[in-house]
Amino acid sequence: MRALVARAVGEPPRVEEVALPAPGPGEVRVDVRAAGVCHSDLSMVDGTLAPPYPLVLGHEAAGVVVEAGEGVSRVAPGAHVVLNWAPPCRRCWYCGHGEPWLCERSGSPAAARGNTAAGEPLHVTLGLGALAEAVVVPQEAVIPVPAELPFEAAALLGCAVLTGVGAVRRTARVAAGESVAVIGLGGVGLSVVSAARAAGAEQVLAVDVSPAKAGLAAAAGATDFLLADDSLTRAIRERTGGRGVDHAIECVGRSATIRTAWRAARRGGQVIVVGMGAKDDVVGLGALDIFHSARTLRSSVYGSSDPDRDVPELARAVLDGTLDLAPLITDRCDLDSVAAAFDRMARGEGARTVVRP
Repeated sequence: MRALVARAVGEPPRVEEVALPAPGPGEVRVDVRAAGVCHSDLSMVDGTLAPPYPLVLGHEAAGVVVEAGEGVSRVAPGAHVVLNWAPPCRRCWYCGHGEPWLCERSGSPAAARGNTAAGEPLHVTLGLGALAEAVVVPQEAVIPVPAELPFEAAALLGCAVLTGVGAVRRTARVAAGESVAVIGLGGVGLSVVSAARAAGAEQVLAVDVSPAKAGLAAAAGATDFLLADDSLTRAIRERTGGRGVDHAIECVGRSATIRTAWRAARRGGQVIVVGMGAKDDVVGLGALDIFHSARTLRSSVYGSSDPDRDVPELARAVLDGTLDLAPLITDRCDLDSVAAAFDRMARGEGARTVVRP
């Protein structure tokens, strides 16, 4: 089958022929019908992360189960599914204490699976490698969804939407009447904007370095669009009675934007880090500032969500019209054009590109 393979840091990924094993006990093969291009995929090739290579990229996808191994009971061939890149084990301490998004046995950056056409051992991103024509995964890594749910929408539920909506509903717990600043307006950031408005936030201040994101922010429900320049903190305070926002949600994953979010939040407010950054990009905060501001700084891993519970709920919201994902999809392409999608993402253009393998 064809898959998008990265071979080294800084080297453009290319489509190659690869071979996946047949589903073993407890595993399924899924034909990928739609996949989103996520910033985490870019991090696998730009040096932010250090995965093993060769690596099949992609982790946000939906498709149809076409084969099931021995002992599979979760789904049958023909089922429409969303892929889950962090399936909880349901047995570790974190799962037992109601935090399956921190499961100690899930979320590894890459897993060994299959071979290249030349016979080299192959790895797949986050256990999936979904920028491909098909994947072979444990049955726990698929979530059944209604067949009437469009594949493009289903794909986004697996990462961008679950992460963004979860950051608002489950990590920050945004309440009606509160104010929210969203820094970084990619697919996840726009999902945060939409979820904040749906939660009843009175002000949703959308922030990005690109003026072209203003229209996308408005379509997602932002009340204000602000450029990330030297006047940003002052502009946010001017719009919030001089205090800052109740919740500053950072969707970039850089120390500079985390510090921006910190300054944008009011005393006693929350700073939620959604973006995944590099391990050597250190955030510096003054000890007195931490004490005096009384702010809470925390991350939101996979939206603090339980995908088995939350993906079906989001799917129902898409089908009944209460969750509109149209503003998130700005580009569509095939596998051969994903490199251009990475270039657009690196330049800060658009929101989500959806790939139809």
